[in-house]
Amino acid sequence: MTSSVLDLAPVVPVVVLEDAADAVPLARALVAGGLPAIEVTLRTAAALDAIKAIAAEVPDAVVGAGTVISVQNVSDTVAAGARFLVSPGWTDTLLDAMKASGVPFLPGVSTTSEVVALLERGVTEMKFFPAEAAGGTAYLKALSSPLPQARFCPTGGISPASAPSYLALPNVGCVGGSWMVPADAVAAKDWARVERLASGAAALRG
Repeated sequence: MTSSVLDLAPVVPVVVLEDAADAVPLARALVAGGLPAIEVTLRTAAALDAIKAIAAEVPDAVVGAGTVISVQNVSDTVAAGARFLVSPGWTDTLLDAMKASGVPFLPGVSTTSEVVALLERGVTEMKFFPAEAAGGTAYLKALSSPLPQARFCPTGGISPASAPSYLALPNVGCVGGSWMVPADAVAAKDWARVERLASGAAALRG
């Protein structure tokens, strides 16, 4: 079982798949490039089948579900084999469902009050979203002094150029991004390019 999503790799690929048939070769390319944690977002009809396929056929991948916004999403994705859950935001109902799921989860936050509310509920690992729009590295740096127990996976607008500055912060465990899974590479089934981009992302730590 995954203990902490934040410690698996410096970058978690945020994947949007239109065709579940692409899931396994894409996941293999990401793992080969050094990025085992893969967040498959629930933004397409293919997402659940993609999670099932990766869970069944790519044992070295740690597949998770992103864009989890309902209790049904939680149950459906865990049943499909998701080993972690990521939400863009949270409510008490959603948080209770994620806590009860038995898998690690990263509820989304973008304000100090949301962080404090999660800490009050015993949750110390969170997604910071949308990272760039919500204040970026300056915001997270400001949070680290009063709330050092909170750790984050910033996602949203992060690039290979900005990722190192996030990863250098003491309260950032990893970042989420999609630059290593460009839509044109996935459409062309250019898995070698995905692996090269993943390898570059995996080397960004620090």
